[in-house]
Order: sequence, then C-alpha cells, then structure tokens
Amino acid sequence: MSQTTIPPKPDLEPENMPLQPGRSSSPVSVGASSSLGDFVQETTGLTRRLFIQLQRRPTTLVAGVIQPLMWLVLFGALFQNVPQGLFGESQNYGQFLGAGVIVFTAFGGALNAGLPVMFDREFGFLNRLLVAPLVSRFSIVLASAIFITTMSLIQTAAIVATSAFLGAGLPDPIGIALVTAIVLLLVLGVTALSLGLAFSLPGHIELIAVIFVTNLPLLFASTALVPLSFMPRWLQVVASLNPLSYAIEPIRYLYLHSDWSFASVVMQAPWGAVTLGIALLVLVGFAGASLVAIQPVLRRRLA
Repeated sequence: MSQTTIPPKPDLEPENMPLQPGRSSSPVSVGASSSLGDFVQETTGLTRRLFIQLQRRPTTLVAGVIQPLMWLVLFGALFQNVPQGLFGESQNYGQFLGAGVIVFTAFGGALNAGLPVMFDREFGFLNRLLVAPLVSRFSIVLASAIFITTMSLIQTAAIVATSAFLGAGLPDPIGIALVTAIVLLLVLGVTALSLGLAFSLPGHIELIAVIFVTNLPLLFASTALVPLSFMPRWLQVVASLNPLSYAIEPIRYLYLHSDWSFASVVMQAPWGAVTLGIALLVLVGFAGASLVAIQPVLRRRLA
C-alpha cells in the first residue's frame, strides 16, 4: 500500500529570513506608535467632551469674558482723572490695569480647573473612566489642562483687543508671543495645583472654599491694581513673593517699551532689581514645582 507524505508547512517568519526593504525587524516600535496614537485619541475625546459641555452651557465662557472686561472698563474709568505719571510710565490707569486684568483673569480660570474633575468624582463619571481600558489615565488630567488653557487664551485675546480699543496699545508681534508664553506658564502652574486639590479634597464645597480664600488675597497682594511703591514695606515683600507679580510686571513692561530685552528691569523688589529674564525663570520654576508637587497625588488617585 502506498503512503502519501505531506510536507510540513514552512514557517511564516523563519529566523534566518533576510529583512525585506521597508520591513521593520522589531514590533516594539509599532506598539509604541500605536500606544501614542491611542493616548492622543483618548485625550482628544476627553477634551472634546469638555467643549461639548461648554457648548451646551456657554454661560461659563461668556461670564469669563464679560467680567474682566467690566473690570477693565469700570476701574479704568474710576481712576481716569489721576495725575499722569502717578502709576509709573503708564499714560493712564487703564493702560496700567490691562496687564493686571490679563493675568488675574488667566489665574482665576486656572484656579477653577479642578472643578470639572471634582464634579466628575462626585457624579461617578471619574470612576467609569478609571475602570475603562485607557492607555494612560493621565489623559484625564491632560484633557482638563488643554481645556482650561484654551479658555484662558480666549479670555486673554478678548482683554488684549478691548484694552487696545481703549487706548492701551499693543506690543509688537514678538511681544505678543511673549505675553502668550507668560500667560501659559502661569496657567500651567495654577492648573496643576487646582487639579491636585481636586484629587485631594473631599468635595467641591472644600475646593470652592479654597478658591474663594485664595482668589482676592492673591489679587490684592500683587501689583495688579497698584505699583509696588504704593504698598507698605511688609506688603511689598509679600507681593514680591507672589507669582502673579512675576507675570504682571513683564506684560506691563512689554506694553510700555518696544525696545525690551531679557535684561530689562521690570520690577524693583525689596531685595533688588528683577529683570524680564529672571521673571520668566521664576514662572518656569513655579510651573515646574507645581507639576512635581502633584505627581504623588496623581499617581495615588489614578493608580
């Protein structure tokens, strides 16, 4: 009786097969690329969800734009008859106030960054995200940061346009880019702290209490409303330690001087002159310290 021999099937991927052109030898790079794409996709989806909420309830954005504009118009009109030169090199109080309103608006918006996350915690949506097969749970935090940053830039653009219409002028294009960078650094640091509080505090009542307690004191303990020279000595020290002052004074200087440089002195602190470059380094350090400070809380809550 004859016997039929069936030859074994050849391996699809023999070990000694030479690489073909355009073919990757390692599947790790493909997996890493896929993970990065998934992370971007889920971050985009979570960010889109926040903008859909804003579209359904636009009063948050409308109020966030109208309130600083009212500050700018009403406070500028309130002190429009003060002697020229009383507020440094500014031609009028509206020009002096513009930088303070820009920074304080961005600060207020970033301080509220933790509220959406806190409400997601209380309503149970955050728990659903934590059990979902996400590539990285840090996409939850990144989506909130992107949303708040976009809101802050919209508010800043509205204030810059209104202050220019009221006669405060505009910096040059490079100066506007630097103003945007200053606002982004401040928003990054404050948003990180707010998100850390959102994962640390028990509920939104406590978070709102922290926002109310810190909001106005930090405004009045900065150079947003008056120059540093108007303050008593102890308040000058406090204002010189306030990160808001290191964002306000560079923006104010950029508005008043077209020949600025990183060596330009923007503030006379009690311990010495503060240049534009030093102010930027302080903001970078503040943002970096905030991001490092919230890492243990995020790892513990998102684990």
